[in-house]
Amino acid sequence: MKYTTFEIVILGMLGAIACVCQVALSFLPNVEVVSILFIVYTKVFGKKALFPIYVFVLLEGIFWGFGSWWIMYLYIWAVLWGITMLCRRNDSSITWAIINGAYGLSFGALCSITQGVMFGIGSGFAYFISGIPFDITHCIGNFFTALFLYKPLTILLSKARKMLVK
Repeated sequence: MKYTTFEIVILGMLGAIACVCQVALSFLPNVEVVSILFIVYTKVFGKKALFPIYVFVLLEGIFWGFGSWWIMYLYIWAVLWGITMLCRRNDSSITWAIINGAYGLSFGALCSITQGVMFGIGSGFAYFISGIPFDITHCIGNFFTALFLYKPLTILLSKARKMLVK
């Protein structure tokens, strides 16, 4: 996959925007807009959306430190990218709200895989169980952010892409 210099700059900025949004909302436990941003990035840019996703992952590691949590970031956002690529033709806010909510609910389970591999199955299971209340919050937050932001963000980014690609 080839990138122009212009695409590298734009896609890098989209990754930075996701990071800034995550930091701005970090005072709210498991309420974030990163997931809906990555869904929209993937719908608009397809395979090239992996670039801003991994810019985000790198920036998160730089900002918060490269702890064991960071390892799961290497695959967890690719899961959302893959789901979005499979459902890319769908344009329903309700469908994306359900997908985003389900992703938020499953986030702890996906994270517990790394915990289980690194620290033992018991640790991974404890991580998953203790995180269920946060996963529920994550589900609700993701559902409503997608419900209200999916259409406007998709329209905005699609228009911006058309203007930039001229």
